[in-house]
Amino acid sequence: MRTTHMLAALTTVPVAAALIALPAQAATSSGPACPAPTRAELKGTETDTPPKGAKALRGVRVRHLPKGFTNGSVSAMKHDGITEYGYTWSDNRDDLDRAHRSLWVRVVCWPKASKLAQLRKLPVDLGTFTNTEGAVRLGGRTVLKKEGDGALGHGRYVGWVERKGVVVTVMVSQPLVPELATIVKGIKL
Repeated sequence: MRTTHMLAALTTVPVAAALIALPAQAATSSGPACPAPTRAELKGTETDTPPKGAKALRGVRVRHLPKGFTNGSVSAMKHDGITEYGYTWSDNRDDLDRAHRSLWVRVVCWPKASKLAQLRKLPVDLGTFTNTEGAVRLGGRTVLKKEGDGALGHGRYVGWVERKGVVVTVMVSQPLVPELATIVKGIKL
């Protein structure tokens, strides 16, 4: 398997850029094992102004993208046998402002993922599913749901196993909670 080395910015929290290795996409009968961003999508560490659209990440389409975002940024890293990457759309308001609008869509390539209950053990630093409100139907999917907290900000956080080895998480700020079901329904890998 060919491995490409890329520089990725971890922009969901202010940390230095990290050198990561992302595995090349492997095709299976049910589609790509876990889609990975291209070198072009990860180049640079600047914020996208204006943000990229519904195809901000290769292999992921967000078919319902609310209006009003002014910035966007890619985040990616590889650790503990997983690769996680995502894109955050946001406006110019301070993160603490209750009117702040943000949407974070993340894909976690975790080979052990096959059941929703396993998300409680998802090996990520930001956006864990401990202390969830439980499983609910949202946007045609069964997801784990929890309210945003200090690290995630205000709003709602959900996640599901898209297919074996592929987890999708979505975090929306409070003003976008009414659109969360439509956002979840519109995410296609």
